[in-house]
Amino acid sequence: MPSSIASHAASSTAYSPAAPIVTSQGVTSGLRKYAWFVLAWNILVILWGAVVRATGSGAGCGNHWPLCNGEVIPTSPHIATIIEFTHRMMTGGATLTILVLLIWTFRATRARHLARIAAIASTLLLLNEAFLGALLVKLGYVVANQSTGRFIVLPIHLANTLLLMAALTLTAHFLSRDSGFMNGSVEYRFLGITLIGLAATIAVGVTGSLAALGDTLFPNATFAQDFQNSSPWILRLRWVHPAASLLAALFIVAIIWVSNTRESATTRKLANAVLGLILFQFALGGLDVLLHAPVWMQIVHLFGADIFWAALIVLTARIVVVPLGCPGNVCRITGSRLN
Repeated sequence: MPSSIASHAASSTAYSPAAPIVTSQGVTSGLRKYAWFVLAWNILVILWGAVVRATGSGAGCGNHWPLCNGEVIPTSPHIATIIEFTHRMMTGGATLTILVLLIWTFRATRARHLARIAAIASTLLLLNEAFLGALLVKLGYVVANQSTGRFIVLPIHLANTLLLMAALTLTAHFLSRDSGFMNGSVEYRFLGITLIGLAATIAVGVTGSLAALGDTLFPNATFAQDFQNSSPWILRLRWVHPAASLLAALFIVAIIWVSNTRESATTRKLANAVLGLILFQFALGGLDVLLHAPVWMQIVHLFGADIFWAALIVLTARIVVVPLGCPGNVCRITGSRLN
């Protein structure tokens, strides 16, 4: 650890025993925990959004947004209204938590802190998320709607959701680092191939959303219908999701190989966890097909995908974003400290 950072850490922790734990960049443990909480809350919002789609409750509040059936709080709601209204309330809570995270991050960090950039990105992506969600409702792209517009807006919505998750993950990750968190004092390694790999992984999520939509619109469809010319095109495209998954897996294997040959023990453990998660996802995908995609299976599959995505973002950040002047070919970040 550089002497300037070490001295700052010493001065930052020179409080009474009751003072909060402070990292070397002056960020309290409370902020770090809150940032991870915000990510967890947004994962819950994503999962409940999948419940809305899978149960056909997207029109539960009618063609109204932000009101629900023209009311602030719906009276005498049906089950679909309760499901959709709950999702909107959870989304409103997510909005507040992200805005608090943005303000708290700026108050606790210095200029050029990478967490600031990630927090700004999170806020902008959140606004876009709200716009896309409102667009789906106002245009009627819900329930059994099979219009072309829905097949365009929904994947964009899902891609934005994954980017929002990535931004929130990076915010929490950079707030948790003791070193290598300031723009201008870090270098970016393997950036090009990493961006390509992450884009491929996002494509897996997007094709997965289309496959899930096909399962929702045609719940009794068989695997054989994916290859019949008479089948709806949304079914005939379901094969793209497992194909994209296999291609993205090549990138994951490359990241894991780099981690296990050049990184610290902690990063290797994270890489092995990512490997386990992706294998688990392939198993869930196969089970999803065999069971004809029941709602609970879709939710479990999506939950695994969200955890995998967050772990992958942390792993790539540890490998790609490293402090300048580190010895050796690769800087080794163990936990939130630089080794």
